[in-house]
Amino acid sequence: MNQISEHANRLSRRYFFGRSASGLGVAALGSLLGNLPAKAGADSGIPQTTAKAKRVIYLFQSGAPSQMDLFDHKPAIAERYGEELPDSVRMGQRLTGMTAKQDRLCIAPTIYDFKQHGKSGAWVSNLMPHTANISDDLCFIKSMHTDAINHDPAITFLMTGSQLPGRPSMGAWLSYGLGNENQNLPAFVVMSSKGTGRPNGQPLYQRLWGSGFIPSQHQGVRFGNGSDPVHYLSNPTGLNRVDRRKWLDSLAAMNELKQQETFDPEIETRISQYEMAFRMQASVPELTDVSNEPQSTFDLYGEDAKQPGTFAANCLQARRMAERGVRYIQLFHRGWDQHVNLPKQLPGQCKDTDRASAALVTDLKQRGLLDETLVIWGGEFGRTIYCQEALSSDNYGRDHHPRCFTMWVAGGGFQPGLSYGQTDDFCYNVADKPVSVHDLHATLLHCLGFDHERMTYRHQGRDYRLTDVHGSVVQDLLA
Repeated sequence: MNQISEHANRLSRRYFFGRSASGLGVAALGSLLGNLPAKAGADSGIPQTTAKAKRVIYLFQSGAPSQMDLFDHKPAIAERYGEELPDSVRMGQRLTGMTAKQDRLCIAPTIYDFKQHGKSGAWVSNLMPHTANISDDLCFIKSMHTDAINHDPAITFLMTGSQLPGRPSMGAWLSYGLGNENQNLPAFVVMSSKGTGRPNGQPLYQRLWGSGFIPSQHQGVRFGNGSDPVHYLSNPTGLNRVDRRKWLDSLAAMNELKQQETFDPEIETRISQYEMAFRMQASVPELTDVSNEPQSTFDLYGEDAKQPGTFAANCLQARRMAERGVRYIQLFHRGWDQHVNLPKQLPGQCKDTDRASAALVTDLKQRGLLDETLVIWGGEFGRTIYCQEALSSDNYGRDHHPRCFTMWVAGGGFQPGLSYGQTDDFCYNVADKPVSVHDLHATLLHCLGFDHERMTYRHQGRDYRLTDVHGSVVQDLLA
């Protein structure tokens, strides 16, 4: 006890209370008492209920897909081609700077054909034939709405529950709450791809998969698209695995000396992450090597799944990660930002993603994994029914639109074959059963076994949660 007291006296009053207020002080006190949990999950202290899902695969379509060209069928709009959007529909709602100064907001009906599919009769456009074929496995939420009107805050909101940077991402929350099923792979993995329809999409930021004020071991690990999928994981020239083991042991010893001086839990995180990286040197090559996959896999996902960095390849990797116990798998596909030339760009985006998205759901279902996996598809907001810039019979573009958009969710406790909510005749406002971003997060957490109001982390004297002080579980979406 005297040795503990001596170390504790080295901590300044400001440091001690600062760390305690952040929530990390509890962990530091645990290390003083020799009682720091070895890992999160069951030891995180977050109450859990019965869970339907064990993991999440989030197929994020960065840039905002056009809902009225893909899933939200509005046939009556065809009769209003070129008409001005009525003021009674817009109701003075704000516009972006890209269309606010246009002389007219001309209605642009979709040029794509819609049909009903499956027993559920879900409406899907001809741009998404593979998604249409699995429509009975999907829960379409057509009444999503958000607060942000520009990409950066809107993506940050979907990923973290706040438009302002600095909050933990949803993957970090789940890593902290659920823990890791596979000690040789991270609990949270991120991959990205670029669309051929519009390859220069919106930038992605590390905060979208960051841990915020939650311990940094829960941040996402980004996998690259080259021969070395994780940066700096391979040994440099001249350093073999035995030497690296000795080097890590020496580094850990120095970190432990620093830990004895400062009692900083982040040092223990650093040690554990170095050890994870060492184990990943053996596990990642096996994970990313798809040469043992049968030809039937590529018949399902398409030949693009053999090309690292494509959306199809990332979907296949997501299935392989799900089999190996990765808790949260985040795929970003960039390029869904059709302000102009939508008929030229949108088909390319759909070709990149449609087959692989459907293949992933089908593959998980065939392997008995869909019931315990939440697969989410969608962007940060929707698109306007009115045209940005010039409108012609075969060309148009659409601006950002936060008031309504469509997402779909499969598996993990969501009701399959459901089309939930409605927008108005102009696909401009939610007309029935609105679902906010906070509602979506609350419902996803419910399926994963968490009460969103009790899944909290204390930081700077306040209990934070993914849903902030909002959100309700949408019971009608649940199976």
